[in-house]
Amino acid sequence: MKQLIIALMTFIIVLFSTESNSTSVETYTFSTSEYEVRFHKLNKILRCPKCQNQNLADSNSLISQDLRREVRRLLEEGRTDEQIMEYMVMRYGSFVLYKPKLDRVTYFLWYGPIGFGVFGVIMVAYIVMRQRKRRGELQVANSQQENDIDSLTEQEQAQIDKLLK
Repeated sequence: MKQLIIALMTFIIVLFSTESNSTSVETYTFSTSEYEVRFHKLNKILRCPKCQNQNLADSNSLISQDLRREVRRLLEEGRTDEQIMEYMVMRYGSFVLYKPKLDRVTYFLWYGPIGFGVFGVIMVAYIVMRQRKRRGELQVANSQQENDIDSLTEQEQAQIDKLLK
């Protein structure tokens, strides 16, 4: 009986001392349905500065919640999508955009993968050509050795046969 009371007390303490893992669901009301559509579109275009691999719609971080509220506020003020994105870029840098504009800062981001791909193809071609050249040299060397073996005198051939027996 005493063990049951201790177990029950422990369960109650643990139950009330743990934090709730549930997150609150954000519900926003908009003055027009157009704002709501634009809000969801912008939340998919803008990246969470903390999470880095999630957009605002997918992230539950505090900063993304603040940014969603900020996007809603800017929409209700009547700003265009471009103005909202400019505001976010001014405040958080071009990193906040999933598809940043092409400029001198993001040039490597856009064209770097192509450069690495071309470099990889060139390296593979170089390695394949080098291997083919080595094989050709080995075949020439082997054929020369075969010719050298065929050109043995009868006396040398007899010595080799004697050693092999």
